[in-house]
Amino acid sequence: MTRRKPPLFIPYPHLVSAMDQYYGLTKALKKDKNKPDFVKPSELRQKKKMKILITTFWDYPFVGGLQNYITALKSGLEGLGHTVHIAAPNHFEKSYIEGMRQTFMEDVKQFFVKRYGSFSEKIIQNVWRMQKYEWMLKCVDISKYDIIHAQDRFTANVMHQLNKDYQKPLLFTPHGFMTHTRLKFNLIEKGSVEEAYFLAIDRKAVQSSTHIINLCEYFRPLLNGLGAEERKMTTVYTGIDFGIDPPEKSKNTSGKTIITCISRLRPRKGHKYLFEALSLIRNKLENVEIWIVGEGSMREELERQCQDLQLENVHFLGKRKDIPKILKRSDIFVLPTTSDTLPISVIEAMFARKAIITTNCGGIPEIIQDNHSGLIAEPGNPQQLAEKLTILLDDSILRNSLAQNAKCFAEQHLTIASMTRKIEEVYQSFLHRGEMQ
Repeated sequence: MTRRKPPLFIPYPHLVSAMDQYYGLTKALKKDKNKPDFVKPSELRQKKKMKILITTFWDYPFVGGLQNYITALKSGLEGLGHTVHIAAPNHFEKSYIEGMRQTFMEDVKQFFVKRYGSFSEKIIQNVWRMQKYEWMLKCVDISKYDIIHAQDRFTANVMHQLNKDYQKPLLFTPHGFMTHTRLKFNLIEKGSVEEAYFLAIDRKAVQSSTHIINLCEYFRPLLNGLGAEERKMTTVYTGIDFGIDPPEKSKNTSGKTIITCISRLRPRKGHKYLFEALSLIRNKLENVEIWIVGEGSMREELERQCQDLQLENVHFLGKRKDIPKILKRSDIFVLPTTSDTLPISVIEAMFARKAIITTNCGGIPEIIQDNHSGLIAEPGNPQQLAEKLTILLDDSILRNSLAQNAKCFAEQHLTIASMTRKIEEVYQSFLHRGEMQ
C-alpha cells in the first residue's frame, strides 16, 4: 500500500493575499473573517484572579529589553495573585519538528514558484519559523487561560490562528517598529515583495488583536497607519525593579569623571558616534574614563575605532552582571542610539540618579525631558553629542539637577508596580467584558 503524499504546506491566507496583490494575481484563498469583538477596555468590576499566557516568538530567557519586560510583568502579576505562564520557542521539544524542515521548505518553495514564478529566501525562512512556532503552541491548552498577551507581531499572527476556536482576549505589545525598522536599516528593500509580506504580518497583528498595549506613545502613529484605532490602544511605560546600593557604598572614589554606556554592541546603538564625539573633545578627557558595558557583533570594529582615534581612556568591560554597582560609580550615562523604543538602560540610569545624555529616538523623549531630566541629541550627530558631553563635564551642579529630576520621574512612572497595575486593569476590563457578552 502506497503512502499518500501530504498536501503542500500553504502559508497563512492573509500573507498569500498580500503577495498576490504585489504580483497582481487574482487567485483567491479563503479569507480570514475572524475579527476580535472587544477593542476598548470596559469599566472595572471586582477583580478576579486570572490565568495569563505571555507568548513570544523569540527565545526566553535571552539578554535584552524583551526579557526584562516579560520577567518584570510576570513577577508583578504573580505578586498580585495571578497565574502567569510564558511560552517561547526554546520551551518546546524541537527535534520532531526540525525533522520536517526540509520537506516543509521544499513544499513552500514549490507553492511560491508555481504561484509566482520565484520565491524569496527571507520569506521562506519566516514562513517556516511561524509554522514551526504554531505547531509548538498547539501543545498548549489555550482554553485554560483568561488572557493571551503576545509580545511581537509574529506571535500575534500565530496566536490569532490558534485562538479562533476559543476567542480569548488577545493582547499585543510591539517591542520594535517592525517593518518600518527593517526598511530604515535596509534589511529589506522598499517596494519589494518582502516589504509587502512583512507589512501584511504587521497589519494582521494589529487587526487581529483585541487590544494593543504600547510601550510608549511613539508607537501610535505607526500603528494608526497599520489600521489601529485610538480606542484600541493603551500606553503603559515599562517598569523595572532596580536595586541600587546605599549612597555610602560603591561610590566613585577615583577622582575621575566616569562616563558609562551600557548597551549591546550593535550598529543601531550608535557607539561609533559616541567615539567620534569623544575625539572632538579630547582636551576635556584628561581626567575622564569611559566605560563601555556590553557585548555584541561590533566589538572588534569599535575597539579598532578607539585605537584609530587614540581614545586611550575608553575601556570595554564586556557583559556584566553588576550593572547597579557600575552605575553607582558613574557620573554620566550616555546612550547614543540611532533606533530604539524605550531602552531599559536609560530607565536604569534614571533610577541610579545619573546625569543622562541620549538621543531623540522612539519613546526616549517621553521619559527624558531635554534640559530637565537629561540632555538629548539628534541620533547620528557626533557634534551634538560632543556639545552635550562638554556641558555636563563642565557643570556638576547641572549633572546633579538632571539626575535628581530623572530619578523622581522614574520613581513615579517607571516602577514594576505602576506598569503591572495598569496592565492588570486592561486585562480585567476584557475579562469582565467577555463575561457580559
